[in-house]
Amino acid sequence: MKKEKEYFVHESSYIDIGAKIGKGTKIWHFTHIMAGAVIGMNCSIGQSCTVENRAKIGNRVKLQNNISVYGLVEIEDDAFLGPSMVFTNDINPRSAFPKKGDFMPTKVKEGASIGANATIVCGITIGRWAFIGAGAVVTKSIPDYALVMGNPARIKGFMCRCGEKMKDIIPGTEKVDYKCKCGKEFTIENIEVKENES
Repeated sequence: MKKEKEYFVHESSYIDIGAKIGKGTKIWHFTHIMAGAVIGMNCSIGQSCTVENRAKIGNRVKLQNNISVYGLVEIEDDAFLGPSMVFTNDINPRSAFPKKGDFMPTKVKEGASIGANATIVCGITIGRWAFIGAGAVVTKSIPDYALVMGNPARIKGFMCRCGEKMKDIIPGTEKVDYKCKCGKEFTIENIEVKENES
């Protein structure tokens, strides 16, 4: 008797032997998951995505349509990746001088959101619960809870983990205490945000 898969794969998608996919994950149209890729539980992998070998995706991650997750990209639990956002994997690509798998790692930490059409240059870390605006070009690591926009992306404020902008908090200011309307409390100093115990 054939064992039922614990995850869903649309019939137009292709999963290589050796890929690991967690229970409850859904993989939609025209997507390719390569051998050696690891995807956690209860993820949603949108249409026309690619997840390469050596890529790691945590639990409850949402990849919208048209995203390539290259090898050495690690995405932690509860991250959101908007439509057509782009990871890079080579800081100085040359067609005539291929790297042969020697790429730079990139990390997206817990709960971070990356907006549609944003570009993430390789070799950096996107902090916990950070928010990358649509179309931003991120060239350096982003601290936890930071809201960044533009090209190159710059810190424009801070976000609560619930998705609300921390109002009237200016990056680089003296120590400030802040309470979000969701009830979470933070201490912000310069560009470091600490979520206080409730």
